[in-house]
Amino acid sequence: MASDNTHHSYSIIPCFIFVELVIMAGTVLLAYYFECTDTFGIHVQGFFCNDADLMKPYPGVEESSFVPPLILYCVVAAAPTAIIFVGEISMYIMKSTREALIAQEKTIVTGECCYLNPLIRRIIRFIGVFAFGLFATDIFVNAGQVVTGNLAPYFLSVCKPNYTGMDCRFNHQFIANGNICTGNQVVVERARRSFPSKDASLSVYSAVYVTMYITSTIRTKSSRLAKPVLCLGILCAAFLTGLNRVSEYRNHCSDVIAGFILGSAIALFLGICVVNNFKGNHSTPTKQKQEDYRGLPLMTFPRVESPLETLSAQVIFNFSCSLNNFVVFLLFVLVF
Repeated sequence: MASDNTHHSYSIIPCFIFVELVIMAGTVLLAYYFECTDTFGIHVQGFFCNDADLMKPYPGVEESSFVPPLILYCVVAAAPTAIIFVGEISMYIMKSTREALIAQEKTIVTGECCYLNPLIRRIIRFIGVFAFGLFATDIFVNAGQVVTGNLAPYFLSVCKPNYTGMDCRFNHQFIANGNICTGNQVVVERARRSFPSKDASLSVYSAVYVTMYITSTIRTKSSRLAKPVLCLGILCAAFLTGLNRVSEYRNHCSDVIAGFILGSAIALFLGICVVNNFKGNHSTPTKQKQEDYRGLPLMTFPRVESPLETLSAQVIFNFSCSLNNFVVFLLFVLVF
């Protein structure tokens, strides 16, 4: 192992155990409280009588959706993890990309016997940051849903409000009382969590993150369209996932747009500011030789002489020789 490609650090493992794992555990725990407990109460938002935007037919439970939540969560978590894992191993095995990877990433020496391989460090870093961002996106979405309490398009269909004693003679009469729903309270509570769309946020976060990884790390010399097709296909799948929520009347269009913006912002922040566009932390740019290019033309082209230029030069040369001979002859006559 070359000494110039190693970096001694005795704080990386304690920092990973006592700082980063603690932060990750706290993030997972907070996401669990948002998802599986009633610790955070949902804001009860009022509505207008006979609001057409809230009277869409009930599409059924989430499991009956064209994109069931279980399948969606498995895909958004497993697909980027598998792509990053396979991509890093492939780059480390291939000789051409392995040299560049080792040049970017130094081997960390934490003791007399402990070495952190660049491959292991990159896999843990990229997948760990992705997992953190996935839980952070879920927390942001749940926080937005709890704070706003925005009503789903099918809210009135499941709420079945009891208008007895309420002045609903006009369609634009606002109802602030949240205890007039006679429908299933579990379904009604789910209908109060519409903004932003969780499926749109998680799908676009996963798509943007893995797209940034593919475009920043994977090199395809033989084909220039392979990466764009793969990346655009992933982004298109996330986009269609959000559109499916609107077509099934599970979310408003504004909910899906907000979810797209939230997921994209978190993925861009982590990809650019945290993992540095998926580059090595210890890469040192090569010092290029600085030369003075002042006075040189911006572009130079090879000079090709035409026959006319050659003939003109020959005529001028012969004329100058004849002129010189004539001057010498005159001097000779004047002197003698």
